[in-house]
Amino acid sequence: MRTKLILLIIIFLSLVVMMNMAQDDTTQPIIETLQHTHLVNYLPDLGGREITVAVENEYPPFNSISRDGIGVGWDYDALKEICVRLNCKTRFIEVVWDDLIQAVGDGRMDMAANGITRMAERYAIVDFSMPYVQFRQVLLVRIDTPYQTLAQFVGSNAKIWAFAGSTNYEAAVALVGEARVVGTLDDASSLILGLIDGSVDAIAFDSVTAERFLSENPDVVIAYSQAISDVEELAFIFSNGSELTAAFNIAIETMRLDGTLDALNQKWFAVTQAQTTEE
Repeated sequence: MRTKLILLIIIFLSLVVMMNMAQDDTTQPIIETLQHTHLVNYLPDLGGREITVAVENEYPPFNSISRDGIGVGWDYDALKEICVRLNCKTRFIEVVWDDLIQAVGDGRMDMAANGITRMAERYAIVDFSMPYVQFRQVLLVRIDTPYQTLAQFVGSNAKIWAFAGSTNYEAAVALVGEARVVGTLDDASSLILGLIDGSVDAIAFDSVTAERFLSENPDVVIAYSQAISDVEELAFIFSNGSELTAAFNIAIETMRLDGTLDALNQKWFAVTQAQTTEE
């Protein structure tokens, strides 16, 4: 009897081990599929509603106008996919950065894209979706800069150009002080041209945007390898209390679970072998 009991215990423990091993190999994909299916069942149907979206159309890789006059970028692709899932349509409207967040807060626009950083103080004006990408702020300089490290740049009198009212600007001020930061409303492409022709010393950019310009100008523009901010998150914004916030969160989560979000981020944000200076 004792021998049979010991044998049964051994068999039971063996089955537990085998189940755990199988769980490690197969359970997670199954759980993710179930989660995805569950969320899909609760995707709101917006009934073909038109949603006004504020963008600059001057902020690649998020949004810009192609040579054919067509809006392109991560924002356009992501919102097209989201509206397929929610049964809606988008109308993109150009708004200058200085008014973009307030336009949503005032209800003049349903939402805004444009790679906006989630910040506690902005919640007083707008609501944020769940984040779709994380990044850090970096500093771009010319490849022939006399300041080969970030520490050398900080110890110089060189100035940093950054978008006024942005987290780029705040990170630059924290790095070198307000007297050495030029707040600008110029578009990103104009700033890069200024950096290339030498009229701009350095530019503070989020790493997502920076990678695009680094890949386009590898022989002229570099980035210091040391970031100038902690990790930040980008998200869509909506008017406070908007029902769109919850709907978009569900859509974004289904995109994350089925790999669509990662594919979009790889398409528009991932750049291989971006050149940096040595720290």
